[in-house]
Amino acid sequence: MTQALRQLHKFGGSSLADPECYRRVADILAEYSDSNDLIVVSAAGKTTNQLILWLEQLEKDGRQAHETLLSLRSYQQQLIEALIVQPTAELLIQQLHDDLATIARYGENIITPADRGTIQGFGEVWSARLLAAFLSQRDLATKDVDSRLFLRAEHAAQPEVDSRISKPLLQQQLAQHNHHRIVITGFMAQNTQGETVLLGRNGSDYSATIIGALADVAKVTIWSDVAGVYSADPRKVNDACLLPLLRLDEASELARLAAPVLHSRTLQPVAQSAIDLMLRCSHQPESGSTRVERVLASGRGAKIVSSLDDVCLIEVDVPRGMDVEHVREELERLLSRHQLTPLAQSLEQSKGRIMLAYTREVVNGVLNLLQDSGTPAELRLREGFSMVAAVGAGVINNPVHCHGFYQQLKGLPVEFMTEAESGLSLVAVLRQVETERLVKDIHQALFQAQKRVGLVLCGKGNIGSRWLELFEREKVALEKRHGLSFTLIGVLDSRRQWVNFDGIEPQLALTQFEQEAVEYRDDELFSQIGNADYDDVIVLDVTASCELSKRYPEIAEHGLHLISANKVAGAASSQDYHAVIDAFAKSSRHWLYNATVGAGLPVNHTVRDLRESGDQIIAVSGIFSGTLSWLFQQYDGSVPFSELVEQAWQQGLTEPDPRHDLDGSDVMRKLVILARESGLEIEPEQVKVESLVPVELASLSVEQFFEQAGLLDEILAERLESAREEEKVLRYVARLDRHGKAHVGVEALAQEHALANLLPCDNIFAIESHWYRDNPLVIRGPGAGRDVTAGALLSDINRLAALL
Repeated sequence: MTQALRQLHKFGGSSLADPECYRRVADILAEYSDSNDLIVVSAAGKTTNQLILWLEQLEKDGRQAHETLLSLRSYQQQLIEALIVQPTAELLIQQLHDDLATIARYGENIITPADRGTIQGFGEVWSARLLAAFLSQRDLATKDVDSRLFLRAEHAAQPEVDSRISKPLLQQQLAQHNHHRIVITGFMAQNTQGETVLLGRNGSDYSATIIGALADVAKVTIWSDVAGVYSADPRKVNDACLLPLLRLDEASELARLAAPVLHSRTLQPVAQSAIDLMLRCSHQPESGSTRVERVLASGRGAKIVSSLDDVCLIEVDVPRGMDVEHVREELERLLSRHQLTPLAQSLEQSKGRIMLAYTREVVNGVLNLLQDSGTPAELRLREGFSMVAAVGAGVINNPVHCHGFYQQLKGLPVEFMTEAESGLSLVAVLRQVETERLVKDIHQALFQAQKRVGLVLCGKGNIGSRWLELFEREKVALEKRHGLSFTLIGVLDSRRQWVNFDGIEPQLALTQFEQEAVEYRDDELFSQIGNADYDDVIVLDVTASCELSKRYPEIAEHGLHLISANKVAGAASSQDYHAVIDAFAKSSRHWLYNATVGAGLPVNHTVRDLRESGDQIIAVSGIFSGTLSWLFQQYDGSVPFSELVEQAWQQGLTEPDPRHDLDGSDVMRKLVILARESGLEIEPEQVKVESLVPVELASLSVEQFFEQAGLLDEILAERLESAREEEKVLRYVARLDRHGKAHVGVEALAQEHALANLLPCDNIFAIESHWYRDNPLVIRGPGAGRDVTAGALLSDINRLAALL
C-alpha cells in the first residue's frame, strides 16, 4: 500500500472498555486497515476519569486515593490477562506496575500542573501498548508510539499543535516503522520544556485528525459507540435518524455547539487538508456511517437538533458612555485569537450588556482571559443554564423550521435566542430545564410532522402478501434510515378496497380484508387516496392488471407516487408509455419500477445509471425469465417438456396459466423496458417473439391445455436432439442491440456459454456498452420469486424516500 493511500483509525475509550471491545477493534482493523495504517487510541473505559479522581482524592483522603490506584491496576491487569498470552503478558504487567509505582511517587510530593498532565496521559499509554501487543499476537505487525515523541504544542486554554515542528518528527517515526500498523497515544503532546501538554476536551479526536493531516493520510475514521451523526441524540430521541452525509460547515457548527459526537478542533485539520472524515460505530461496524463532505450544496433547513446541559453565562456589563458594539468587536477578536468562540452570545444594547455562553469546562479559562485582558467592563459568572439548537445550512431561512423551533420554546424560561451569523443554527439559552423532552418536541416539530408517507398496496396475492410481511419487519429500520414515518393506509384488489387513513396494521391487512373491504367506484378510487392527510402517498402495483396500468397517468394527476412490479405500462406502446412518463413529470411525482425486470436484481438501475453517467449501451442479452430458466435447465430429454411444465406449475414457479410464461410475452416486456432504459425508442411489435405455445393450445382452458400439452414435446424434442448432436443445450434467450433489433426465443448454446450455466430459476443480464465492450457487465441471480420481488419493492421505497 502506498503512503498516499494510508488511513488513520481512531478508537475512543468506549471502544476499548473491556476485552470483548479489544477483540472487536482487532477484527475491525484486520478487515478495514492495511499494513501502513495509523491507529490513535484513547484511554480504555473510564481510566482517565479514575486518574483525575486519584488526583482529587490525594488532597482529601490518601486511603481512598490508594484504593482508586488499586482499582486501576486491577482493571488494566485484567485486560492484559484476558487478551495477551505469556510471556508477553508478564512483560506488560510489569510495565503497568512500574507505571503505577511512578504515579504513586508523584503523590509523595506537591503535584505541579505539568505532573498532572503526565499522570492523566498514562491511560493512553496503556491502551496503545496493549492494543499493539494484541494485534501483533494476531499476526498483524504493529508498533506502539507515544505521540509526545513528535507532537509539539504549548500550554493554553485550547492547546494547538505546531504542525511545522511536528511534521518532520512524525515522518521520522513513520520511516522507522515502515510496513507496520502504528498505534499512537491520543490526547497528548509535548512542549519545548519536555512537559506533557493535554490537548483538551476530547483531545484524542483532535490528535487523530491533526496526525492524519501531518501524515498525509487519505481518510480518518473515528470509531466510537455510535454510527455517526444523527438528527438528534438517539439515546434521547428514538426516531432520530442517521445522517449518511454531513456538510463540513454543518459539522463545524455542530462541533462549535459542543455536540458530543463532534468537536470543533477535530474538524480544523480536516478543513485545512484533503482528509476524508468518516464516523462509524465500533460495536456494529455495518450499522451505517456519517461522512463529512466538503461539498457546499445549498441547504434547505435544519438537519440536527442538539442540546447541552450545564451551560454557564458570562455577563459583560459595559460602563455607561462606552460603545457597546466596539467592546463586543474587541471581545470577539480576543476570544477568536484564543480559540474560545462562545456557544452563543447576546447583545442588549439598551442595558449595555453582552452575554457569552460557554460549557462549564472552559468558562473559568475564558473568565481569566477576560480579566487579564484589562477590559473595563464588569464581569459576572452565572451558572445553571441549558442550551438547545437546530443546526443545518439554510435553517434561518426556512420559515417552517424557524416557526417550529420558536413554538416549542413558548412559555419556557428562555434567557435569549440567537441566530448564528453563519446562518447554520438557531440557538436558545434557557434557565436550566429538562432538555430531553424539549429535544424530542423540537425534533418532532421540525422533522416528523412534515414527513408522513402513506402506502397503498394494489394486489394482495403471492407478492403482495410477502411484501406485507417484509414491510412489517423492516418498517422501524426504514423510518429510522430516512427520518420519515411510513403508514399502510390502503389495500386493494380488482373489486374492493380497505382504506383507513389512521393506518392498517400489515399483519391484519389480509386476515381482516374480507370484513373491512368495500367495493369501490373506479372514478373515486385515486381521488379519495389523493385527499389523504399525508405529505406523500405511494401506490404499489404488484398486479399484472392491464386495466390498472392504463390508470397510471391518473395516479400521477392525483399527486401520488407509484412503485410498480407490473410490466404492462413499461412495455406498452411508445405513445402510452410516454403518456405515463409525462404525467409523472408534470406532477413532480415519481414512478419507479425496478421490480419489473429481474425482480430484486438491480438491472434497471444499472442500465439507467450507465446511460446517465455518459456511457452508451450497445447491446443487452440474457435469460430474463426465472420460469423458462428452470424449465430449460431441467430439460435434457429424460423427462418430456410437458411434464416439466406441469411440475413447475405445481411448484408455483409459473403463472396460474403457464402459457403466460411459455408464450414469451413476459420476456418481451422485460426486453422492451430495458431497451427504453437504455435510451432506445422501441415498440413491443418490433420484438420478434418465439412462442412455445402451439396455436392449437392457445384458446383452451388451463385443464384442457395440460390434457393436450404433449404437443409441446413434439416441437422441442427435435430441437433438443439437434442441439445435443452439436454438444449444445437449449435456452430461452433475449437479445437487443443498439439499432433496436430485438428478439426472444429458444437458442442452442455451447455448454460452456455464460448463459448456459445458471442455477435453476436464475436470471442473467449481460450489458455491453462503450465502457463494457470487451468484457460485458453481468448481473446474475434469482430473477423471480415472491421474496426477491418483495425486496425489490422495498428497495424502490428506499430510493423514493431518498428522493423525498
